[in-house]
Amino acid sequence: MNTEADAGCVRGFLFEALDIRGAWVQLGSAWRDMAARRDTPQPALELLGQLAGVTTLIAANLKQPGRLTFQLRGDGAIPLLVMDCDEQLRLRGMARAAPDVVAGTLAQLLGEGALTLTLDVADMRQPYQSHVPLQGDTLAAAFEHYLAQSEQLPTRLWLAADRDSAAGLFLQALPGAAARDPDGWNRVQQLAATVRPGELLGLGAIALIGRLFPEEDVRVFDPRPVTYHCPYDPAKIHAMLRGVGRAECDAILAEHGEIRVHDDICNHEYVLDAVAVAALFE
Repeated sequence: MNTEADAGCVRGFLFEALDIRGAWVQLGSAWRDMAARRDTPQPALELLGQLAGVTTLIAANLKQPGRLTFQLRGDGAIPLLVMDCDEQLRLRGMARAAPDVVAGTLAQLLGEGALTLTLDVADMRQPYQSHVPLQGDTLAAAFEHYLAQSEQLPTRLWLAADRDSAAGLFLQALPGAAARDPDGWNRVQQLAATVRPGELLGLGAIALIGRLFPEEDVRVFDPRPVTYHCPYDPAKIHAMLRGVGRAECDAILAEHGEIRVHDDICNHEYVLDAVAVAALFE
């Protein structure tokens, strides 16, 4: 892997003469840290890595501090994928999958379902949500459909993931693109469509852009680091148990001798005995 993306980073770029913008992301240790200690089947792991890539690409364009969350829910062998990212590009996510799931198209893996975006920013009274049906044979196609509806701008995505890395390439035609060069958008997306998964996962931004668009005038912006951020957070669990109430907590203790709470997204286990529970309500 190139040193630029050993941990993870995203870089925006602009076709100066075309009014077309793009972004590249590659996740190394940030992705491996997320996937570690999880027995996720390979088809679900690849989709989760692709979701990590596209979530980072979209979160990098947030105009104000906030948290962006995508959920893909379906009735198939992979019923749930979740990924969220804040304005500091700190990622966390998880997949739920049948252990015997085998590779297939997005529709075959998730079945009938929907893609939900939740955006939570500081000055909103309540988080913004939008839902679209899952459409397309790949995760990239599903997000192209979503972005075409939500942003009303032509958009293309290429995504790839394995156990070591996750990566993505994003292109979007800005409103003045057709006036600047009537063939520009068609030319650029056809060039980008030649990209191979190994190039996405292994090349740095400069090398990849130079290989795909050798004749275009492209300005590449400084990289922004991406990290996996899912700290152990007992205070969150304690607040949740206080909300449940003393009587319910005591009933769980009487039946099981302890309270166990598993955080699926962060893969943390919290265990409280009777003494710890009593301290919550003192």
